[in-house]
Amino acid sequence: MPGVRINQLLASTAVVLLLAGAPTVTLAGPSDPATTAATPDTANMAAPTPADADKTPAATATPQPLDSPNLPATTGSIAPTQASAPPAAAETTPAPAAAAAPAATAEPATIASAPAAPTPAATPAAPAMSAADAAVVDQLRNLASGKFDRIVGNKKDRTIVDAFYSGRDYAPLWITDGKVNERGKAVIAYLGHVDQDGLDPADYPVPNFTALSDPNDLAEAELKLDMTIITYAHHASIGRVHWSRVSGDISYTTTAPEPADVLAAMVEAKDMAKALDSYEPHTPGYLALKAKLAEFRAGKAEAGKTPIANGAAPKVGAQDDRVPLLRERLNVSGDGTTYDKALADAVKKYQQDHQLKVTGTLTPQTVDALNGRQPDKPIDIILANMERWRWMPHDLGNTYVIVNLADFTLRVMHDGKPYWTTRIVDGKPEMPTPIMQAEMKYITINPTWNVPPSIVNHEYLPALQQDPTVLDRMGLKVGKNPDGTVHIWQPPGEHNALGRIRFNFPNKFLVYQHDTPDKYLFAYDKRAYSHGCMRVQDPQKYAEVLLSLVRPNDGYTLERIKKMIDAGGEQDIQLPTFIPVNLTYQTAFVDDDGKLQFRDDVYGRDKQLLAILKGDDRRMADVAVERREDPSHRQVLAIPDSTPLFGGRNYGGPGDGGNFFSRLFGGGFASAPPQPVRHATPHRRETSSGAPVQR
Repeated sequence: MPGVRINQLLASTAVVLLLAGAPTVTLAGPSDPATTAATPDTANMAAPTPADADKTPAATATPQPLDSPNLPATTGSIAPTQASAPPAAAETTPAPAAAAAPAATAEPATIASAPAAPTPAATPAAPAMSAADAAVVDQLRNLASGKFDRIVGNKKDRTIVDAFYSGRDYAPLWITDGKVNERGKAVIAYLGHVDQDGLDPADYPVPNFTALSDPNDLAEAELKLDMTIITYAHHASIGRVHWSRVSGDISYTTTAPEPADVLAAMVEAKDMAKALDSYEPHTPGYLALKAKLAEFRAGKAEAGKTPIANGAAPKVGAQDDRVPLLRERLNVSGDGTTYDKALADAVKKYQQDHQLKVTGTLTPQTVDALNGRQPDKPIDIILANMERWRWMPHDLGNTYVIVNLADFTLRVMHDGKPYWTTRIVDGKPEMPTPIMQAEMKYITINPTWNVPPSIVNHEYLPALQQDPTVLDRMGLKVGKNPDGTVHIWQPPGEHNALGRIRFNFPNKFLVYQHDTPDKYLFAYDKRAYSHGCMRVQDPQKYAEVLLSLVRPNDGYTLERIKKMIDAGGEQDIQLPTFIPVNLTYQTAFVDDDGKLQFRDDVYGRDKQLLAILKGDDRRMADVAVERREDPSHRQVLAIPDSTPLFGGRNYGGPGDGGNFFSRLFGGGFASAPPQPVRHATPHRRETSSGAPVQR
């Protein structure tokens, strides 16, 4: 029936023409160039199908106000649906081949992180804004042109800030309807009170938005507040003064937050004060000092001890009105005001412990020591110590070691509480123990001291030429390494300079903690006698405590550790979980009873830090400086302090003038620093865990 076939053909042609006039819905993928080429004009794009609607970001359905804390940091541009699209288009089903191909080749990570760039005809999906804000947007678009380079300091920051605002279609963060919004007000209020954390509000200037109406001025104010917040986050996180400016004996690896992350955090935050405060330390020691700073500034500082008055020193049997207070201070029983022999003996012991001239009488120096020296400007000392807390990692972990060099104490912390404490001997004022953090990785029982190769070559071999018996008399052995070089070491034993235990936390300063034969030094109140390493008063108990925390099921009791020592031979006990070791310098701290304590600035760190904070270079104080490494300094740090000489007494205490090495070699070496490597020794080495020794 030709007529019917012609009618069917005409009908089919009409349907084709009708469909050709309707917009086409496609699913373009990165591997489907044909589909992309078939859509030359996105302005004519039809409304999405129901399946496509599920892929439309929710942000386009419910626009957020500009000052909403839920506004995303980066907002892609999404073309709005076309109101004029025919209803039939919503029912259109893509051809199976066109839909399947992109799904098979598209990478989800690429789709999630790199949305397709909008075409020129697309409209940004920014929230509705007032004409005033639109004018600010126009100004912020000039970021990339260099218009605001004088506000955004360096090229890296300019790139980051421009990317941040570009992702927001240059919508302002702190301005709504041409005025500072609630988010901006909260930030400004917080920055005005950063003195509570020992910082100076003058370092964080904020614009006066209320006096501004010009779009260009508002855009500048927006960017100025950005940079102030970024600066504050930097200072709060790692310090107002970079530690490298204070001393070469300080080293931390913490870094400041990236500006992009700071700005993103400000967008996401619902509580601006809480978000900014999160950059400050929240360690117990820091928070305790912060509370004491507030008390001092409010005039509520705690009263000190009742001072003992100066006067003529009484002889034994004499009457003195200061006796009752002196008995209380020295914990000596008795009544009346007679300066008796028991009290004189207590004074003598106090003088011995505090390195005072031992007379047994109440000398002016003894009175000053008993009264304690409160710093002339205690607030300054608190501020210096709060700054040093900022240098440290703000999360110290659940289990860690913290050493207060100024107090000559070592403390093991666990679950946020003191777990065990002991006394230490640390560096002399001219050889300070460094301030830093490292990880303790293993404990060595019966350690061998291997002389660094550079010291062997430059110092010991010349000494041997002058006196071939000198090393034998020092208890040192001489041998050959596999490569033919000379190897000098001190075998394990009770006279070893490292004692019977060494605690190893590899670090660039080559310092460690160790036992010592010189136990008498721990009786002194001030114990700055070493070349930089730390001698531990009760190392066997220290080892037991550490091992009970990281190897609780392996039976490392005090008795077992003593048996390992008595058995001889060098052994390493690996720590499966490394323990952070924090070497700090707290000249002001709050003790376990909640009392504020001050200690002498034995290394001059307070003096140097405060000079920078108050000096002409303060503006650049947060910028790190390069320091030339001193090889001789590190070599001396790596030398034990009490190597025996001639089989006799050990050196390194008060009045010794340094140990044999410092007297023999003048306290320093000019050769390159030794590498922290272990050399083969004739002694058997075992690893208690059975695992390879970690270095």
